[in-house]
Amino acid sequence: MAKGTANKKGGASLNKTDACPANNAAPEKKITPKKIGITETILRDAHQSLAATRMTTEEMLPALPLLDKIGFHSLECWGGATFDSCLRFLNEDPWERLRIIRKSCPNTKLQMLFRGQNMLGYRHYADDVLEYFVQKSVANGIDIIRIFDALNDIDNLKTAVKAAKKEGAHAQIAISYTTGPVFDTNYYIDYAKKIADCGADSICIKDMAALLTPYETEKLVKALKGAVDLPIQVHTHYTSGLASMCLMKAIESGADVIDTAMSPFALGTSHAPTESMVAALKDTPYDTGLDLVALTEIRSYFMDLRKKYIDSGLIDPKMLATDANALIYQVPGGMLSNLLSQLKQMGKEDKLEEVMQEVPRVRKDAGYPPLVTPSSQIVGTQAVSNVIFGERYKNVNGQFKDLVQGKYGKTPVPIDPEFRKKIIGDEKPVTCRPADLLEPELDKLRKECEQWCEQEEDVLSYAQFDRVAVKFFESRRNKKAGIDSEHFDPENKVRPV
Repeated sequence: MAKGTANKKGGASLNKTDACPANNAAPEKKITPKKIGITETILRDAHQSLAATRMTTEEMLPALPLLDKIGFHSLECWGGATFDSCLRFLNEDPWERLRIIRKSCPNTKLQMLFRGQNMLGYRHYADDVLEYFVQKSVANGIDIIRIFDALNDIDNLKTAVKAAKKEGAHAQIAISYTTGPVFDTNYYIDYAKKIADCGADSICIKDMAALLTPYETEKLVKALKGAVDLPIQVHTHYTSGLASMCLMKAIESGADVIDTAMSPFALGTSHAPTESMVAALKDTPYDTGLDLVALTEIRSYFMDLRKKYIDSGLIDPKMLATDANALIYQVPGGMLSNLLSQLKQMGKEDKLEEVMQEVPRVRKDAGYPPLVTPSSQIVGTQAVSNVIFGERYKNVNGQFKDLVQGKYGKTPVPIDPEFRKKIIGDEKPVTCRPADLLEPELDKLRKECEQWCEQEEDVLSYAQFDRVAVKFFESRRNKKAGIDSEHFDPENKVRPV
């Protein structure tokens, strides 16, 4: 599959820009206004934040040619939770989705979110699997890979950056933005320098929990611009009601690209509306060059889809409201919708407020990990367990144990040794890069799923979501063979057709 061409119609190029000083130690350089690029998130993070990533490929199809004509800097359309959702809930092949989007959007760069050594799954994978995943992602159409680590552990990102650059993709490292005892400007400057040193092409400030405030954004963007000579992109959510103001301050402080969402899937736990930001910047030195009339046509399509989701209950109106408590609880939009979904399934929706209050306490115990996948799910699930069982850490899930033990990397704040012992007992903490403990596993995985593989990429689906992937593979095979899998009786080997 041929890769997409460079964005020709108005997306800002990710070229290095003049830097500004990081702090008051040196006089600030003048910020030269420039055309701002827009990364549109409607095909990934927008519906992940509001509708638990349930938008189907079929629902995307009518809008793809329209989106391709706009001239976005990029379309974020893959990675994150889309892969899991395709296999687990939508009975779709995520690789086929990517190929369809690539074919329908030949003029726009396609972007994905990649969890570093976790890839798109929830554990660390051996380097050979990660390198193969990056290779296949680019071969199927990805141009820009936004790579992050849930703990901001740079050692967990180096292999992914090297692999992306080897395949000719743009390697962007995202800083998982959060607040806490060690997360001051100097922390982020230090991390940005590590990012530059490992060869990244650009930096994204990834504010998944909507913790940025306008003036803190201004301070941070100027500091990073002064510290490194890399383009800066800003990603923030509307949960606390501040996203548009934060983006404006970021732009005025030298940011190069911003993330937005088409208005029907904006606001609430999602992003600032694309149309509003385009209008705000029109006829200014920061003008995006995007056509509001053309965006209106796309808005009309997604408004119908939004109504469908609300009517079916897929979008909970609670997710559309702003809540400044996000600044207190520090919970990302996708995590919030997942927590609500978990509690609904247990008939415990009334416990949401208690869980929200428990999340920051669990996070503190676990060394202040930024709340982004997979750490957000790990901390959130443990918070739900603490509340439901009525006793903190009475029931500890395996992933939380792994986090505390160090199997996800080094936490920003050292974990209290007594708490660690309470959670992992006499097991030894992991102090090296977790992937260094893993043997190459690609060949082993190929053998395990050999009977199911219809394309090379299937082994990567299996690597991340083994049982879920096998269920999808079975469904795919049954569909092709005309077998009624819903009424299949494996015990008696009866296969209705």
